[in-house]
Amino acid sequence: MIQDMDFPTGGVRAKARCDELGVAPFSDQPDGLFRPYLGPAHKATQERLSQWMTEAGMRVETDAVGNIIGHYAGTTPDAPVLLVGSHVDSVRDGGRYDGMLGVLLGIELVSHFHRTGRRFAFALEVIGFGDEEGSRFPTYMMGSRSAAGLTQQIDDNVTDPEGVTLRDALAAWGLETSRFMTARRQNVLAYVEAHIEQAPYLDRAALPLGLVRGIASQCRYRVTLTGQADHAGTAMHERRDALAAAAEAITAIEKIGAQDPADLVTTVGWVSVENGAPNIVPGRVVLTIDIRAVTPGVREDVAQQIGDTLQTLCIRRHIGLEIERIQDLKGALCDKRLNTLLKQAIEQSSGTTPPLLLSQAGHDAMIMAHLAPMTMLFIRCKDGISHNPAESVDDADVEAAHQAMVTFVERFGETM
Repeated sequence: MIQDMDFPTGGVRAKARCDELGVAPFSDQPDGLFRPYLGPAHKATQERLSQWMTEAGMRVETDAVGNIIGHYAGTTPDAPVLLVGSHVDSVRDGGRYDGMLGVLLGIELVSHFHRTGRRFAFALEVIGFGDEEGSRFPTYMMGSRSAAGLTQQIDDNVTDPEGVTLRDALAAWGLETSRFMTARRQNVLAYVEAHIEQAPYLDRAALPLGLVRGIASQCRYRVTLTGQADHAGTAMHERRDALAAAAEAITAIEKIGAQDPADLVTTVGWVSVENGAPNIVPGRVVLTIDIRAVTPGVREDVAQQIGDTLQTLCIRRHIGLEIERIQDLKGALCDKRLNTLLKQAIEQSSGTTPPLLLSQAGHDAMIMAHLAPMTMLFIRCKDGISHNPAESVDDADVEAAHQAMVTFVERFGETM
């Protein structure tokens, strides 16, 4: 166990700071948390994070996409970097710990070494990604994609619900999409992300921390079912009911998602009925399908199976079918060497052996895996509830995460 009289305050303070950032002016929503990319709450949050990073001994910058980075120098000016982080944006009516807890644990990690006067053969950097959730613009993970140096096809004329274009929102911050590639982080040895588990495994197992084996690949589709709008008095055998076809499709998609392997999930999360009314047979329905799996190849096989199933039922029901892929996000496996070090750190600092978990939720870590080896630490979240004001973590669990991260960095330094 690490000996430091101030040490046990790190996790508790990280959680308390999440709570501080859960209300105005750090939220654009008066009765809950909503921190969208490049909004007023994002700006206020950046300023507070900058203050805390500076107090922790870091040099602070905002990159070309609006990510905030704190740099804690290594023993040499050109030392490579161990990058720690997560995202600062939130969904509407979000929880206080999703993403932000990982950023604040990173700050507490550096603060610990700054207080004790320790530096390593590598620099420590803490990054807060600005756009992970895509809750303002129809984008996703622009922050980590830019930091990883990935090419992005971005339409900066897209607008938010208030009609503000991405171009104008960026310009208000002195940013533009043409410079996103300059945000690529340099000389990164590894990326580490602490995050709440957005599932109930740890809570049900009564364990504080888990180790992530891999993050699921995701693909998302927009499906349009076109039948014939008609009067509700139309005979049943004469109907081309798009909503009835959609209902059958949703049931079929759920059944396919329930098959093996266990890391497969399918979701119909959004349905729109065109010109719906109680006395109209629906003529057109649009829905989304989200498919996630960790096992390589499963996602693609299931997408084909769903497409074939929908084609068959639409032919039988005389319904037109269009399927458009609107998102394709490649998953990632955590680095085995880093996972070994993190497992040892958890065991040493908390006295518990962490289970090896899969993440069906997407994380910035899956993008940063394109840049460097990565690992993830999961923190128990009550009932696994996330993206919800009921999101809750325990002080002791967050403290355990803080201690594990400190021990991990020390062990990582011993391998240099």
